[in-house]
Amino acid sequence: MYSFETKIRVRYAETDQMGFVYYGNYAQYFEVGRVELLRSLGISYKKIEEMGFALPVVNFNINYKAPALYDDEVIIKTIVKEIPTAKITFNYETFNNVGDLLNIGEVVLVFVNRDTKKPCTAPDIIKNKFIKVLE
Repeated sequence: MYSFETKIRVRYAETDQMGFVYYGNYAQYFEVGRVELLRSLGISYKKIEEMGFALPVVNFNINYKAPALYDDEVIIKTIVKEIPTAKITFNYETFNNVGDLLNIGEVVLVFVNRDTKKPCTAPDIIKNKFIKVLE
């Protein structure tokens, strides 16, 4: 298992009328978490795209436990448990600054050849980075 934590401060515009983080914003928070996890391994989304790959989301699941509020600092713990194949699965745990679990989630992305628009296997450079930290 490889994990990386990213801190995000909740902005006013991200809250709903109840003062809670609007549920749809967690998709963006999770994206920040996965981009930063990849960056921690020396991989950038920009580089993945330059190599001719896209990573569309094919599944998004979230289970809410408690709300985050305006100006809270939330910690997005992003976890990868398996070496990527044609897909990569990111698991998430979101906490507030006192350690309360706010939600758990999972996002599955598929590697796609940008020219053919067809699924393909993960590039070796990405697989090798995960092999180093997962085995």
